Amino acid sequence: EYLIEVYKSPYCGCCEKWVSHLEQNGFKVISQNRDDMNNVKSEFGISPELQSCHTGVINGYFIEGHVPARDIKKLLSEKPDIKGLTVPGMPAGINVPGMETKPEKAKFDVVAVGNNGNEVYSHYE
Repeated sequence: EYLIEVYKSPYCGCCEKWVSHLEQNGFKVISQNRDDMNNVKSEFGISPELQSCHTGVINGYFIEGHVPARDIKKLLSEKPDIKGLTVPGMPAGINVPGMETKPEKAKFDVVAVGNNGNEVYSHYE
């Protein structure tokens, strides 16, 4: 079982949907509602251009935004030397967990945030 802690705004519906996506994929989620999400993001060193609405923490990695569960599982099995994964902004589409507000698929990248730069971890379209 995967245990992830998720920090989110108490007023965000897409965060709840993302939590449900994780739970449906075998994650145990501990949610913490926070009114100071900017502080949470600074604490984990997530720069503004990489931010989204919610921040998860699992096994020392941060998971920022609407990262699909399969990418988190891949991260945990490969254990790369990175800080975390992010889906910057809030892309909307049927293939974006928690943001299925548009009937078509979105093009988006899951970005691996490294100590010496960032790279695309996986691409969806």
